[in-house]
Amino acid sequence: MDSLRTPAYAQVVHWNDLQIFLAVARFGQLARAAAALGVDATTVGRRLRRLEQALEQTLFEQTRAGQTLTEAGERLLLKVEAMEQAASEIDNRSADGQGLSGLLRISVSEGFGTWFVAQHLSAFTEAHPRLSVDLVANSGFLSPSRRETDVAVLLARPRKGPLVSRKLSDYCLRLYASRAYLDRHGGTIEDAAELHAHPLIGYIPDFIYAPELRYMDDVAPGLALTIRSSSINAQYRLTAAGAGISVLPCFIGDEDPQLVRIVPEVRITRSFWLVTHEDTRRLGRIVAFSDWMTELVQRHRDRLLGRP
Repeated sequence: MDSLRTPAYAQVVHWNDLQIFLAVARFGQLARAAAALGVDATTVGRRLRRLEQALEQTLFEQTRAGQTLTEAGERLLLKVEAMEQAASEIDNRSADGQGLSGLLRISVSEGFGTWFVAQHLSAFTEAHPRLSVDLVANSGFLSPSRRETDVAVLLARPRKGPLVSRKLSDYCLRLYASRAYLDRHGGTIEDAAELHAHPLIGYIPDFIYAPELRYMDDVAPGLALTIRSSSINAQYRLTAAGAGISVLPCFIGDEDPQLVRIVPEVRITRSFWLVTHEDTRRLGRIVAFSDWMTELVQRHRDRLLGRP
């Protein structure tokens, strides 16, 4: 559907412009919407102005944070989301026996996305070759409630919003050091009290995007970090390079034979939650991925829990 016209509008309303509007409404900024759509911000701004002229309405207000929907924009958002869902259902049902199609966006934490999901995702894409998949794996999560993502794997169950969530699995974190580091410092470290004498690696407090990542107090009281990074992959690299000791998920630390678990008494448990929007959770591509992810996690539960 390239465009639509209703008697109330003097100009044609283009479907592509409505998709631009939807992205800006979800991301709240022209630049973020443009990056998600693969176009430049100038194009996004021009398309929004064309849409507003066609509708003879102001859809966004400019604020310090970005673009905020007006009342007219809120009303249009409800209609465009309904159109998007209907179009997606039509696309899935008209695949002529060729399977699911369209775009599926998945938001996961950096470590889980890099070290777990990415290792296995080809099995899902090979089973659904007409699907395009965005794997958003970074320090922070996209919002299912704002339709920024189709599926999110979060570190806690959301307490509000039009969301449906289910627990995927617990996972465990341990203290790790490189073999080279331990060789330089007299062998293994058995007691948490010894950690005060060693450089510790962890998150920058100001950049922690989920409270579940604040786990140093679970290790021992009063520990001070020497090297801090917003990236769990950077923390792993620092540890592997012998820069110090860090807390890592077992599905990361156990993958490197040059890393050694230390202080066996310290075992931290966190959880993964699979979250979708209640209005789209029954779409074929979302059901297929959710079922696949659930089965994948069940098969690899020992790895997530750090069991042999």
